Amino acid sequence: MSVPQSSGLSGGGVFDLTRTAVVMADRAGVAQGWTEGAERLLGYAVSEAVGRPLADLFTGVDPQSAQDTRWQARLAAADGWSGLEAVRHKDGHRLDLEFRVLPVLDAEQRSARLVLAAEMAQTPWSGASRSFLDGILGMSPIGVAMVNADLRFVWINDALERMGGVRREDRLGKRLGDVQPSLAVEAIEAEMRRVLRTGVPSVGYEYLGRPQSDPQREHAYSTSFFRLEDGSGQVLGVCYMVLDVTDSYRSRQRMTLLNRAGERIGSSLDVWHTAQELSDAAVPDLADFVTVDLLDALLSGEEPSAGPVDATALFTMRRAGQQSVREGCPEALVAVGDRASYPPSAPVVRSLTEGNSTLLQTLDLADGEWAAEDPVQAAHLRELGFHSLMVVPLRARGVFLGAAAFARWQHTGPFQPDDLVLAEEFVTRAAMAIDNARRYTREHTAALTLQHSLLPRDLPDQCAVDAAYRYLPADSLSGVGGDWFDVIPLSGARVALVVGDVVGHGVHAAATMGRLRAAVQALADLPLSPEEVLAHLDDMVNRVADDTNADTADTADTGVVGATCLYAVYDPVACSCTLARAGHPAPLLVSPAGTAELLELPTGPPLGLGGMPFESVEVPLPEGSLLALYTNGLLMGKALDLDGGIARLRTALADPQAPLESLCDTVVGGLPGARPVDDVALLLARTRALPHTQLATWEIPADPSAVGEARRAASARLAEWDLAELEFSTELIVSELVTNALRHASGPIGLRMIRARALICEVSDASSTSPHLRHARTTDEGGRGLFLIARYAQRWGTRYTAQGKIIWAELSLRAAPVSPAANELSALATDLGDPSAFSTADEQ
Repeated sequence: MSVPQSSGLSGGGVFDLTRTAVVMADRAGVAQGWTEGAERLLGYAVSEAVGRPLADLFTGVDPQSAQDTRWQARLAAADGWSGLEAVRHKDGHRLDLEFRVLPVLDAEQRSARLVLAAEMAQTPWSGASRSFLDGILGMSPIGVAMVNADLRFVWINDALERMGGVRREDRLGKRLGDVQPSLAVEAIEAEMRRVLRTGVPSVGYEYLGRPQSDPQREHAYSTSFFRLEDGSGQVLGVCYMVLDVTDSYRSRQRMTLLNRAGERIGSSLDVWHTAQELSDAAVPDLADFVTVDLLDALLSGEEPSAGPVDATALFTMRRAGQQSVREGCPEALVAVGDRASYPPSAPVVRSLTEGNSTLLQTLDLADGEWAAEDPVQAAHLRELGFHSLMVVPLRARGVFLGAAAFARWQHTGPFQPDDLVLAEEFVTRAAMAIDNARRYTREHTAALTLQHSLLPRDLPDQCAVDAAYRYLPADSLSGVGGDWFDVIPLSGARVALVVGDVVGHGVHAAATMGRLRAAVQALADLPLSPEEVLAHLDDMVNRVADDTNADTADTADTGVVGATCLYAVYDPVACSCTLARAGHPAPLLVSPAGTAELLELPTGPPLGLGGMPFESVEVPLPEGSLLALYTNGLLMGKALDLDGGIARLRTALADPQAPLESLCDTVVGGLPGARPVDDVALLLARTRALPHTQLATWEIPADPSAVGEARRAASARLAEWDLAELEFSTELIVSELVTNALRHASGPIGLRMIRARALICEVSDASSTSPHLRHARTTDEGGRGLFLIARYAQRWGTRYTAQGKIIWAELSLRAAPVSPAANELSALATDLGDPSAFSTADEQ
């Protein structure tokens, strides 16, 4: 802190400032300012003094004196301190100094101390006149005033006169409200009365106001008050010191607004919601009215072009958000969701085409090109009193998404450049959130579409179980998952029930789910047990993971690495179910009587680990049993409470005979929260038992004549089932299958016919050799059996059992037209007297 030589106090007056040390210190006793007078008096240069404790600079003559403690006490005194002390010059000689410590506020609003020191021999402090203090206070950048007990001005310094814009002679004898009515007069005078009454100083009291020196701009002030008393303790009034802290106040305000905007903007992955959050965050602290307009290409799902936008694409945009200090946004001519049209000269269009922000501190709505091209909008805004405007483009990753406009109509003054900086910070955060939202929405929609296209729309017809399902997509923040389910009809009236869950979310999970579902359907048609199906799926997931990781090796996406699956096969003839699982939750079985239990199944590893075996378990399921298969999203919820999820499921399925659709609704309705955090797949299956009247079995003796007996028995059973129109094709299939077993198989041979949704013919034997279809030459006497079966049957195939194999064929219950080739073969067989005499069986 320097002392101007023009103060009139240097030279031959009663007090020579050139030999006076003027030091600014904080309350900790560390020097913050050091004048030339201090350097001449004590010998320390500014670079040596600033930052050092006063106890080091004013070293006492007595080395045992507790300098640190004494200076801390002097600086801590609320009303200051004065006294005499002998100290050492830098070169060691003694100086007898008189000190005076005055409390002030520094530029950073901290309570500081002004320390004055001079040699008593040259300038005795006791003789210092009031003119000295007037000189010091006159040079101070801090406004200082004194008011009497009636709070009327009796003295002010030059800084306060300049700060307020009111002359000294116009203040004296008047109260604050008489000279500065735009300040928070009532609150300030209430604070001064409190100081007068209690004697407790008030430090750092802040308030806002518009001084006469700058009535168009709101200023912030930090003020300290302390009571004035005479020597007898009589209260004289209040002295207060004022510091204009507008810049630091606005900096703090901007930081507060930015923090608040960071908390409010981007709270969801929704473009419209984020645009409205930007509008809400800027009103009323930054602007009186805010609009956010987005490009149609962005809202329609297209990829906006990089760089400044072509003007032809900006004549119409879409209003995505708006907010006003006036209720109902009367400034807006369009509603959120509607198109917002702008002429080419509009600030919004110019800002987007030029790619820069626009600041119009004074908005001319009477003249100009914009007002001429859009007179309706200009007249509307002029009527509402708008006087200042900012437009900031929304830009993220080099792509322009739209623009935000900020307007003022209240008497808060025009926008300043630092307001534009703040608005750009707001818009940058919103633009990143909007871009993330649109990218997420695009990927989420694609994944959801892919997922829905891969999931079954309707359950297939089959006679083994009654089934119902529910599928709930995850919460939007989690993304689309890879849960799936399936009901697959199998041979022998059996059915496969499948539920699976791919690790992860998004397109990769949905695509992997589609692969796995297709693979399960293909494997189900093969003669494989449940544990063998899971083993093949495990190999497939390993291959998919390797391919995915190779494709994404240079990106942050590591792909899908695994899945869980439960595969069950139910046989309505034996009323039994064979199940195996790969890391999947165990199913819940509810007996016809209502007893619920988790099936104890071997816990196989999740798909994708490789090298670990899977095991299957066969359990009896009486008719009317309810089997619940599900993914872990049904159990976990947001609370991640597995036991609680099982308890909810037990309660929801307490009535196993209720309609399955109602049970599904009850299970889903009991989920905690509005939406699950993970996809939920639920498959309920109530078992049926095939009636004995729809089943016929025979043991076939190892005698060629048994072929005819098998045909006649099959024909008789068809007559009982009222399926006479299938007699010819059934006899032919039975004849070929039995003949093939007699010629090429071993062990006991059995024939079984099942009347379900199709007519099923099965021949079992003890051989494990599988037949194969081949084309016989014209001169061959055999080799046409399976060829004929393939022509007549809807499906046919082989499955293996612990005792051997079963060859089966299914015929539609509606008779199919007989092909010419089959007619020729059957006629030839009839000419020979017995179809079995003309062997068409294939070798095994």
